[in-house]
Amino acid sequence: MSETDKLFAGSIPENYDRNMVPLIFEPYAQDAAQRVAALAPKAVLETAAGSGAVTRELARILSPDARYVVTDLNQPMLDYAKSRQGADSRISWQKADAQALPFEDATFDLVVCQFGVMFLPDRPSGYREARRVLKSGGCFLFSAWDRIEENVFANEVTDALAAFFPNDPPRFLARTPHGYHDIALIRSDLAKAGFTYATIETVKAQSRAPSARHVALAFCQGTPLRNEIEARGADRLEAATDHAASLVASRHGRGKISAKIQAHVVLARA
Repeated sequence: MSETDKLFAGSIPENYDRNMVPLIFEPYAQDAAQRVAALAPKAVLETAAGSGAVTRELARILSPDARYVVTDLNQPMLDYAKSRQGADSRISWQKADAQALPFEDATFDLVVCQFGVMFLPDRPSGYREARRVLKSGGCFLFSAWDRIEENVFANEVTDALAAFFPNDPPRFLARTPHGYHDIALIRSDLAKAGFTYATIETVKAQSRAPSARHVALAFCQGTPLRNEIEARGADRLEAATDHAASLVASRHGRGKISAKIQAHVVLARA
């Protein structure tokens, strides 16, 4: 993973939340909220919160006396997430590295991380930190995207950009968001962190968009893929986005479209 894979700055947070969240993240945020509701935790830590898709869902279902700490390593994303969340005395916001959490041992009933573990340089270290701050019997709930071929729009955008930049194709989507899909590896990393029990469920959902153009904008301008495109020519972002939109439209049509998305949802117990 390159340093630009972790760079969510400039206009990316807003574009990410406006386009990417409804496209692929909302179904899994709602799924996470249902799972958390069944656990009924009173002290919750969210790591790699991004633009707050899970935060907004969990705020609706946590008990009035719950304590909810929302963190992200990227300050612009954390600031954006906070701006989207109404005033709530249960919620506090803090910049934090999931691999070096600034919290005491055995502080939380639940640590939740939606689609953030793929960005950790040392996943066992991040998992070890989650386990450290969990109370005995506490739960670590996280998700990771399955292989890119199981996620139709991401795969199609990647194919389109490979054709647009044949000598140096941008590979951010395949390399990072979809680069940690091996269930055996996930289990191994959890075991290295001291988690002895985990369930892993592969969950299919539908990605829905008002148009192929929306899909192209979401991926090309609302993720660090934008950084890769602009590195190949700052003036080529719109043309690359248009090319991706054309390919997606050729396969799905020019009206409302939908396609399969798939991810692994992991629940480990301390």
